[in-house]
Amino acid sequence: MLKITTSLNKAKIFGRGGPSLPALPFLIAALIILPVAVVASSLLSPTWEIWRHLWNTLLPEMLRNTVVLLIGVGIGTFLLGAGLAWLVVAYRFPGRSIFEWLFVLPLAVPTYIMGFVYMITFDFAGPVQTFLRQLMGPVNWFPEIRSGWGAILVMTLALYPYVYMLAKAGFQGLSSTAFEAARVMGYGSFAVFARIALPLARPAIAGGLALALMEALADFATVRFFNFPTLSEGVIRIWYGLMDLRAATELAGLLAFFALVVILFELTLRGRSRYYQTGGKTPGVPATELLGWHKWAATTFSLLVVGVAFGIPMFQLVYWAVAEFKTMPAGAAEIYLGLIANSLLLSGLAAVFAVITALILASGVRMNGGTAARMLGRVATIGYAIPGAVVAVGILVTVASFDHMVGDFLAKWRGVSTGLIFTGSLTGLIYGYVVRFMAVAYNSVDAGLEKITPNITMSARMLRASNWRILWRIQLPLVAPGIFAGAALVFVDVMKELPITMILRPFGYDTLAIWVWQMAAESMWSGSAIPAVTIVLSGIIPIIFLTRAAAKK
Repeated sequence: MLKITTSLNKAKIFGRGGPSLPALPFLIAALIILPVAVVASSLLSPTWEIWRHLWNTLLPEMLRNTVVLLIGVGIGTFLLGAGLAWLVVAYRFPGRSIFEWLFVLPLAVPTYIMGFVYMITFDFAGPVQTFLRQLMGPVNWFPEIRSGWGAILVMTLALYPYVYMLAKAGFQGLSSTAFEAARVMGYGSFAVFARIALPLARPAIAGGLALALMEALADFATVRFFNFPTLSEGVIRIWYGLMDLRAATELAGLLAFFALVVILFELTLRGRSRYYQTGGKTPGVPATELLGWHKWAATTFSLLVVGVAFGIPMFQLVYWAVAEFKTMPAGAAEIYLGLIANSLLLSGLAAVFAVITALILASGVRMNGGTAARMLGRVATIGYAIPGAVVAVGILVTVASFDHMVGDFLAKWRGVSTGLIFTGSLTGLIYGYVVRFMAVAYNSVDAGLEKITPNITMSARMLRASNWRILWRIQLPLVAPGIFAGAALVFVDVMKELPITMILRPFGYDTLAIWVWQMAAESMWSGSAIPAVTIVLSGIIPIIFLTRAAAKK
C-alpha cells in the first residue's frame, strides 16, 4: 500500500508518460492572468487625486448601481434560467421539445442590441406608449424604461440562457434514484426541486450564474443606453472621453475587485460538498406529464418568455432591416459577405483555442493541484469581468515590447522586416478573446469535470495511465457536452464582442459588431439593423448545431 501511495504521489506531482501537465496549466493561467495583472497592479500605487475626484463626482453612484445591477441580474437569471431548465427536464407539455432549444436563442442577441431595441420600443415616443396614449389618453403610470430596472430587465432576458444551459445539463446528469426515493417518501414537486434537484445541480447552476453576473459586470453599452452608469461604463467613459489612461486603469482595478467577489460568491454557492453518480449509468430525472390547464399554462409561459426575450427584438430588427434593404446602395452585399467571413473566422478560432486551453487548465488543476491551484484556475477566469478595452490595452502593454523585440531580432538576424507579428495580426485578437472569454469555456468544462468521480482517475493512475491518456481516453469523452456548450458560448460571445476587436484588429479588418456599434452610436437604428440581424442569425446556427450535438452526447 505504501508503495502504491508513493507511486501515486509521484505521478500526481510530476506526471508520467507525456508532457508534464502541472507546468502547462500554470503557464496557461499565467498568460491569461498577465494582461489583467498589469492593469490590476495599478492599484498598488494609487493616485489619490484621481480617487478623491472620482469619489466627489461619479464613484458613489457607480458603486451603488453596480451592486444593484448584480443583485437584480443574479436573482432574475437564477429564477428564469433554473426555472426554465427544470420545466423542460422534469415535465412534458405541448411544444416542450421545441422550447428546449428556443430558450437558448436570446443568447444570440447582443445585450446592447436588445437594449436599444427595448429602449426605442418602450420609450415615451416608442410605438407601445404611443399606442396606449391613443387608446387610453395620458399613461403616466407607465414605468420609465431608461432606468436601472430597465437595464436589469434587458440583461436578465439576454443573459438567462447562461444559467439555463448549464442548469439543464446539470439536471439531465442527475440519477433517477434520488427522485424515486423522494416520491416514495411523499415529497411534492416543489420539494423535489428545492431539496433534491437544486442541491445536486448546484455546481452547474453556480457556473452559469457566475457567467451571467460577470457579463453584466463587464457590460458598458447597455447601461449607457439606459442612463444607469456602472463601474464598467465609468472605465469606458474615462478611457475614451477623457483619454486618462491612469484613471481608467485604476478604476478597472476596482472592477477586478468586484469580479473577485463574484468568483468567491460562486465558490461559496458551489459549497464544499461534491456529488457523484455511482452505480453505473441510470435513467435521468423522470419527466412528469402535465395535465389539464397546467400543460397549457406551461406552454403559454414558455411562449411569453421566448416572445419577450427573442420575438420582440427580432421583429423590430427585421422591420428596420427590410426598410433599410430597400435603400441599400449597390455593392453593399459584397461588403456584408466580407464582414460575415471575418466574424465567423474570428469566432471559430477563438472558440477552438478557448476550449482547448480551458480543458488543459481545468483538467490539470483537478488532477494535480490543491487549494492554491484551484484558486489559480478560478483567478484565470477574471478576464470575463474586465471591460474588453482594458483587456486589449493590457495585451498591448504586455505583448508590444515582446513584439518589437522579435521584430528587431529578425531584422538583425535575417535582415527582414516582419512588422508587428503579434499585435498587428489576428494573433493578438485571439489572445484577447481567450483572456476575455476563458470564464465561459472554463466554467462549462469544469462543471462537466465535477461529475467525474475521483475513483475513475485514481483507478486509471493505478493502471499506470499517463496524464495525457487519462485526459484523452477518460475525461474528454465524459466532459464532451461541457466542451460543446463552452465552444458555443465562446463563439456567440466573440460574434458580439466589440472593444477588443476595435483596439486589437489589424488595420482595415472590420466585423459585423463594429458596423452595428458605429451605426447605433450615430442613432442610425435602421442602419444597424442589417448587420445586427446577421449577427443574430450567425449566432443561432452554431447554437442550434452545438446544442443538438451536446444533447446527443
